[in-house]
Amino acid sequence: MKMSKLITTGIFAVALIAGSTSFAQDKMSKDKMKKEKMMKEDKMMNEKTVMVGGAAMYPSKNIVENAINSKDHTTLVAAVKAAGLVETLQSEGPFTVFAPTNSAFDKLPKGTVATLLKPENKKQLQTVLTYHVVAGKFNAADIVKAIKDGNGTAAFPTVSGGELTAMLKGSSVVLKDENGGTSTVTIADVNQSNGVIHVVDTVVLPKS
Repeated sequence: MKMSKLITTGIFAVALIAGSTSFAQDKMSKDKMKKEKMMKEDKMMNEKTVMVGGAAMYPSKNIVENAINSKDHTTLVAAVKAAGLVETLQSEGPFTVFAPTNSAFDKLPKGTVATLLKPENKKQLQTVLTYHVVAGKFNAADIVKAIKDGNGTAAFPTVSGGELTAMLKGSSVVLKDENGGTSTVTIADVNQSNGVIHVVDTVVLPKS
């Protein structure tokens, strides 16, 4: 009886110690996560942000993380998801993205967006979206310099394999697509952790 009681007591003590250790580890882990979250929030508060679509765009976040918070880019985000480009635009990059607003997509012929979002048109949608993406990070100053160095125009190869031509109209950067259509940068230098976004007012289209 005594031996059995001792064994039972020993098991209980070991279980109690193990439980206490596990509780302490969980608490330490939670405290660490809380501390890291607070540090991240403090860092974000000190970041220089740009307001796009009613939301602050944080340089420490990637292109997709910022875009999903912009009320002006819900169509673009839906298109990026439908095209399977989320992972690409969350990668290290860097990328320069000319991001059309919802109103830019609304300028397209009626039914165009709905058609592009269909699964069977995924490849075409990818081509249109990646035509708005340039490999590398080009801030407004870089684009303007390239335009001046090119005597008024600068060609930028896109990820889709096409080309965009940049020019100046007054103080604004204007893009010309391969069909002669133009789009104006309305908000420049929205810095991201993996590149930069320039908001544009019209969807540019690759040569069909």
